[in-house]
This record gives sequence, C-alpha cells and structure tokens, in this order.
Amino acid sequence: MVSLETPVCEFGLPAPDFSLPGVDGKTWTRDACKGPNGLLVMFICNHCPYVQAVRDRIVRDARELAELGVGVVAIMSNDPTDYPEDSFDNMRQVAQEYQFPFPYLLDETQQVAKTFGAICTPDFFGYNGQLELQYRGRLDESRKEAAPANVRRDLFEGMKQVAETGQGPAQQIPSIGCSIKWKESTAP
Repeated sequence: MVSLETPVCEFGLPAPDFSLPGVDGKTWTRDACKGPNGLLVMFICNHCPYVQAVRDRIVRDARELAELGVGVVAIMSNDPTDYPEDSFDNMRQVAQEYQFPFPYLLDETQQVAKTFGAICTPDFFGYNGQLELQYRGRLDESRKEAAPANVRRDLFEGMKQVAETGQGPAQQIPSIGCSIKWKESTAP
C-alpha cells in the first residue's frame, strides 16, 4: 500500500465537469451535485484504511456542509479488478450502511480522477459557488486511525469559510491516503 500526500491547492482552478453513474441508479453531473455556496468533490473508496477511519466524519461533515449550501459528492475511481471490495455492488452496500447523504459515483474509466488530478483516497477538492478551487487539504489529523474527536475539523472549517466568503484558507495541510489503484492501461 502506497501512501501519498496531495499537492498544494491551485486556487481558482475551475471544477471539471463529469457525468457518472451513482449507486442510487441515477447519472450525476457536476452541476447536479453543486450547492449555491460551493461543491466538495471527494475521491474515496471502500477498502482504504484512511477512508475507513473517517467515514463517519465524512458523513457528519457532508450533512453540516449541506446546511451551509455546499453540495457534496463522492467518487470512487479505483480499479475493482484487484480490489473487489471497491466493486459497484460493494459501493452501494457501504453507501447504505453509512447512510451517505451525498451521491457515491463510479469513475470506471478513471478519466474523472485524472481530469481532477486526484492521487489518493481520500482526496478532497473544495470549490466555491463559482466552481473555483479553494480547498485541497485534509479532513483532520486522522491517518489510518481516527484522530481524537476534539481535533480541528480542517475540511469543514475550510469549506465553511468558502461557503461564507467564496475563498478558502491560505494555509492548508495536505490530505494523505492510499494511492488510487490505476488500471494498467490508464495509469498516469
């Protein structure tokens, strides 16, 4: 398992569009996921211990961000051939078990992950209401185990600032996680 750290936020970068199938049976686009005050795009998966450690916090933050007018979407881009835990059926089960309050989408071709520049799970891309990148940091201090409950909620606080001002925090701590499991034919 390779752990990677996300790059620094490229403020103002436009949010790429996408059209992907969700575990709810619908096809979702960027604009269908966007809220009036922004959009949080999360690249996650089922098998990654970094994601497993914070799934409950991701759900909590997504619910609270929705109240602030920020739309949230999760995209799974791993190759499920080598990681069957990340299959579409298993994605559906995890979304139901954790009551995901956001669409959970399959990026089967891995093109969306490449277009965004996603490199790991979890990888967070926070956009303002004009769909300009304002956050590319971590959820909180958690790694393969959840950090204590009272730690600073970096992602939530950053996206709250984006929702209120249209701009993200100048200082952001990179997210860390498992590398996206690329198909041999699509590896960057």
